[in-house]
Amino acid sequence: MFSKIFLLILLPISILFSQENLNNSNPFFVEWDTPFTTPPFDMIETEHFMPAFIEGMKKQKEEINSIINNNEEPSFQNTLEALEISGELLLKVNNVFEHLNSTQNSPEIQKISEEISPLLSAHNDDINLNEKLFQKIKAVHYKRDNLNSEQKRLVEKYYSDFIRGGAGLNNIDKEKFRKINEELSLLSIKFSQNVLAETNSFELVVDDAAELKGLPESALNAAKEAAEKKGYENKYLFTLHAPSYRPIIMYSENRALREKMFKAYLNRGNNNNENDNKEIISKIVSLRFERAKLLGYKSHADYVMSEYMAKNPERVYEFLNKMQEPANKLAARESEQLQEIIEREGNNFKLEPWDWSFYSEKLKKEKFSLDEEELRSYFKLENVLNGVFAVTEKLYGIRFEERKNIIVYHPDVKVFEVKEADGKHIGIIYFDYFPRESKRAGAWMMPFRLQSRVDGKNVTPIVMNCGNLNKPTDDKPSLLTLDEVRTIFHEFGHALHGLFSDVTYPYFSGTRVAWDFVELPSQIMENWAVHPEVLRMFARHYETGEVMPDELIDRIQNAKLFNKGYETLGTYISPALLDLKYHNMTEEKKVDVVEVEAEISRGIIPQIGLRYKSTINSHIFAGGYSAGYYSYIWAEVLDADAFEAFVETSLFDQETAKSFRENILSKGGTEYPL
Repeated sequence: MFSKIFLLILLPISILFSQENLNNSNPFFVEWDTPFTTPPFDMIETEHFMPAFIEGMKKQKEEINSIINNNEEPSFQNTLEALEISGELLLKVNNVFEHLNSTQNSPEIQKISEEISPLLSAHNDDINLNEKLFQKIKAVHYKRDNLNSEQKRLVEKYYSDFIRGGAGLNNIDKEKFRKINEELSLLSIKFSQNVLAETNSFELVVDDAAELKGLPESALNAAKEAAEKKGYENKYLFTLHAPSYRPIIMYSENRALREKMFKAYLNRGNNNNENDNKEIISKIVSLRFERAKLLGYKSHADYVMSEYMAKNPERVYEFLNKMQEPANKLAARESEQLQEIIEREGNNFKLEPWDWSFYSEKLKKEKFSLDEEELRSYFKLENVLNGVFAVTEKLYGIRFEERKNIIVYHPDVKVFEVKEADGKHIGIIYFDYFPRESKRAGAWMMPFRLQSRVDGKNVTPIVMNCGNLNKPTDDKPSLLTLDEVRTIFHEFGHALHGLFSDVTYPYFSGTRVAWDFVELPSQIMENWAVHPEVLRMFARHYETGEVMPDELIDRIQNAKLFNKGYETLGTYISPALLDLKYHNMTEEKKVDVVEVEAEISRGIIPQIGLRYKSTINSHIFAGGYSAGYYSYIWAEVLDADAFEAFVETSLFDQETAKSFRENILSKGGTEYPL
């Protein structure tokens, strides 16, 4: 299945690494004698990855050739099931590498990523474009009616994937397809590396504490500690990592400082330097369009959405347009309230995007007597995590046990075993919540090992929740904002989707569902995050242990819809429209990032503007959300319907939870979401 060129590349590399393969010094070439066969991070070195990748591709090539050369009539077992279990070593290596690439990035890791990406792209295309393999899949697809429902769906998905992966193209177009995929893989890597480099290169050193008026003591202490670690004595150091950036935007009375930080954050990858992402975006958009056209689609969005619940871009536009006007009107009213505060304080400037968070905090205090710093005192990270555990224990009857005997890749990481009520092992979850220069921004869940039970072999899941929260200081634990509490619950919803998976084939495991369905399990978990009954379970003052007073809980509930126009427009609608603008083009043309953003901005009130600019939007240019960013707000609609079942019974109704687990969380992608 490999092209001759690829074999010529692979052969000398394989020879170079053969000695290491033989002496088993590479931990990827031996069975892991660790609890639940978790990765032995203490044994894995950077130099182990490339030979393991090469060996993994070589083994999968042999497995694919065995399928092709099997003279028996193509069947589900000798074709689809054999294909599904192929590449075990490659997947094992890739999962560890991709996780460390996101959390422990380094120049060495980046170099490997750049080297292996085109090889992996070629390897995957050699499988998807293999005519003999496709003919066998087609034969099984033709006689699939006698299979069980999961097997039948697997055949249909593989058949569709091969068509979408270029199997139906002529030889000339197949070569074009290969080149596009190879280039896209490298461009996505470069995009991510540029964002990380821009984030890490920015430092704001402040000499005079008077310039930092309004910042909470915790933020000042953290900035002072950061400065001392970098050798800046009696100074304050701020970066573009969220725990450092956010307090300035929310609390700094120094408007010029807010503007400087805001623009630095938003313009990462847009500084006309070696880390600029504008040309990369233009190339990615053009290549995605070219690939879609090769496959017979009008646009990349049509190509992507044909496999999603929405089915086509027109339906998504209709969905977003229905919400955009009311969201704009609500956001405009919110901006007027903020402008009133500005003028009441004797200022004569107009509200700008870098003012919004600062004045909305003032308005929140004024209207609801809510102070984010006061709230943070009740949201110690460990307590919030215990709250998540308590909620899921009450809903699903599961238990969590910290496993300090499981090796981690960084001292900040915690690991827990998840068990059924009867003690039966479900899976493992890693928590990595604090920022590092080697770690990408944001919060995410990553399925490290997928649940499956092919041919009677039961594989239990391993998942990871990652974030960038305030790290403990010398005198305070990690204290979270209300939004960060919601984020913890949100990402844990994704984790449950992976942990509760109960499928036969890894293709359908956990979060491997239609992309505009994947956010439902995470969004629904947010409903418990700030519910009064739940807050009483975990929200305790970090110093006194006092449970959050009912009066404060009531104020949180009263403010539930505060800033909703800003959130809906800035967080969901505008980035979704920007995504569609790039990916729904139906004619070949060079994309101008500035022009595209200007066009989308015209539909958004200027006081908000674009909160997620193109050059930092890794979701759509280096992740899985291209032509799919709308899935967040799409899932909010699904979530409202799903949570209604708990409203109609009770917050912790176990029958409702059992139904949600069995019909949504455990099924993965085995059934099409209606």
